[in-house]
Amino acid sequence: MFELNSSTASSVKNDVLSGLTVALALVPEAIAFAFVAGVEPLVGLYAAFMVGLITACIGGRPGMISGATGALAVVMVALVADHGVEYLFATVVLMGIIQIGAGVFKLGKFIRIVPHPVMLGFVNGLAIVIFLAQLSQFGINGEAGWLAGTSLEGSVVDVAWIEGASLYIMLGLIGLTMAIIHFLPKITTAVPSSLVAIIAVTLAVMGMNLDTKVVGDVASIAGGLPDFHIPSVPFTWETFMIILPYSIILAAIGLIESLLTLTLIDEITQTRGQGNKECVGQGVANTVTGFFGGMGGCAMIGQSMINVNSGGRGRLSGITAALSLLMFILFASSLIEEIPIAALIGVMFIVVLGTFEWSSLRILKKIPKSDAFVLILVSAVTVATDLAIAVVVGVIVSALVFAWEHAKHVIVTRETDDKGSTVYDVQGPLFFGSVSYFLQQFTPSEDSDDVIVDFKGSRVCDHSGLEAIDTLAERFTNDGKTLHIRHLSHECQDLLVKAGDLVEVNVIEDPTYHVAVNKLD
Repeated sequence: MFELNSSTASSVKNDVLSGLTVALALVPEAIAFAFVAGVEPLVGLYAAFMVGLITACIGGRPGMISGATGALAVVMVALVADHGVEYLFATVVLMGIIQIGAGVFKLGKFIRIVPHPVMLGFVNGLAIVIFLAQLSQFGINGEAGWLAGTSLEGSVVDVAWIEGASLYIMLGLIGLTMAIIHFLPKITTAVPSSLVAIIAVTLAVMGMNLDTKVVGDVASIAGGLPDFHIPSVPFTWETFMIILPYSIILAAIGLIESLLTLTLIDEITQTRGQGNKECVGQGVANTVTGFFGGMGGCAMIGQSMINVNSGGRGRLSGITAALSLLMFILFASSLIEEIPIAALIGVMFIVVLGTFEWSSLRILKKIPKSDAFVLILVSAVTVATDLAIAVVVGVIVSALVFAWEHAKHVIVTRETDDKGSTVYDVQGPLFFGSVSYFLQQFTPSEDSDDVIVDFKGSRVCDHSGLEAIDTLAERFTNDGKTLHIRHLSHECQDLLVKAGDLVEVNVIEDPTYHVAVNKLD
């Protein structure tokens, strides 16, 4: 029902209008994340402007929107509370340098190891997080939430819900916003439906003088240009050791969220971004932001989806969003502060509907149980903690499942040839998970004096496999058997300690693949 626009075409009109739509949605998000991090609203707004502008110009994914995010804000809050905002600025600078290093050393390619169930869990979890983040707007400022005194006190769902006419007006405006966004494209696609919805709902509230929460009720966004500012922290080893752990965590979270969002936008637009270039772009953006009083940031999946859904495909869309946000801060703060929060919530609810992978619910019973478990696990961990932890947990669990399932895929068949020699034919990968089962399939005491082990159908994947071959050679040698090892690659032969001299070299037939072990470096 809520299909995202999959057009790959880019135009100046679409980019400008979609960028303006994104800028309007950036305002409350940046303010909210600034509050989460414990800093002033302008710190979040400046970060959204600078990170968004720089990544749009030099990043690796045109059409992707970056700015201050909640995933980073929840990590920053402890640093700000313990050491102050100046330490945050220094941390953001170091975070950016680390991200630049990740791009220079081409670490962005490792996003390819993220399995598809983890990707599905990532988008589903973020859709839920975006939805829950909107609930705070239904609360009454300064009043205790309805879950006070429980384990969920202070959570995103613990709000003092508005009641009566205020609640009905807000729900009605949200419904109107969503209806415009959904039905307007069936009539015309000349302008982004999200932008039309925001303007129409704002004019309706002003024209009917409705009493509902607006952006200005959350915070003032008026300000000037950001000033260059070297963080006021002692340049000592102690300071470095304070900010280093935070910088590493923030850099990792920022890159993981950005690269996964990049992959998602790639799939929607049927184009391909450059992961390593995005790492460098994010790094430069955060380094600069730290020197101009911003809280840093990374890719924002919600705003990126708004941009793509509104037709934004080129770099101009991100540039327009960033510059429009700056114009709001400098000149149009009084107008932007009149936008109803309900209109922006409606836009984000449409993003939630478009982001959540509804097909994943239909395929849960069709895919392997391990993949279904990983999908649900990543979604739950994303909601409960943060994206970085969820992705790492998902990759680790997927890797363990893979290792477990392939542990018995190495098959050894035993036969006797016409010369009376015992021949073992090995099929399947030999790696840390399969070496135990591999060794169990040999019976030196029952074999003839001449034994041949043929690895033509096997792949030695790691150092554990090499150690298993050495162990096997030692067993046969101790039993007084003559062992011949055939069709083992030259790389394996060079790395074997005890069995290296037993390998029979066949220049024509022997494989030439490499073994992924540090000993080769």
